[in-house]
Amino acid sequence: MRQVVLDTETTGLEVTKGHRVIEIGCVELLERRPSGRTFHCYLNPGRAVDEGARAVHGIGDDFLADKPRFADVAGEFLAFVADAELIAHNATFDINFLDNEIALFDAALAPLRGNARVLDTLQLAREKYPGQQNNLNALCRRLGVDIRHRELHGALVDAQLLADVYLAMTAGQGNLGFAAEAGDAPRQVAVLATAPRRALRVLRANDEELQLHERRLAAIDAASRGACVWKRVAEA
Repeated sequence: MRQVVLDTETTGLEVTKGHRVIEIGCVELLERRPSGRTFHCYLNPGRAVDEGARAVHGIGDDFLADKPRFADVAGEFLAFVADAELIAHNATFDINFLDNEIALFDAALAPLRGNARVLDTLQLAREKYPGQQNNLNALCRRLGVDIRHRELHGALVDAQLLADVYLAMTAGQGNLGFAAEAGDAPRQVAVLATAPRRALRVLRANDEELQLHERRLAAIDAASRGACVWKRVAEA
């Protein structure tokens, strides 16, 4: 299984208002393991970067002035993502922007959407952690992913962090390497049985998550007219 975790930075939030991609970062996963292959580029968008967007990613017009246009890297980018499942956080945003770049480059090319399977980790997180903050920073803190080096948004840094978050969120869903034929199964089981045990890592809720939990219990209690068992247990 080949997957590509991707992220973009843009000149603004709305592709329908002519905003463009200025950075693309991609990380390749093979059988749920980072392969070490990445794709990364900055792009000259041919327009100014909105001040609000620059405050988020720190990328300005002067820095982008000598960077290539999307047309210059389109072939390399499309080859990198070809035949892969694409993984992105709030995927609609990134895919819409990339499909716009592809259409401007060559309208005859197939868009990413509809031509590749896309997994949205934001939707996955909302299903797994309902009622909680599920932005990338919050997920990194919740899942123990180190974000000390993330001062500003950056496409490649964020793609690398998202790869770690995705693998942590979906741990246990892979085949654990049991892709060999049945004749190899006893040997693989023996390897697992003799592997050293690792201490389990305990992730405790932070203050913000505890407050969200209390508000959720209060809402359930109010809706059920005092029948929330968990709230009664907490009070006891």
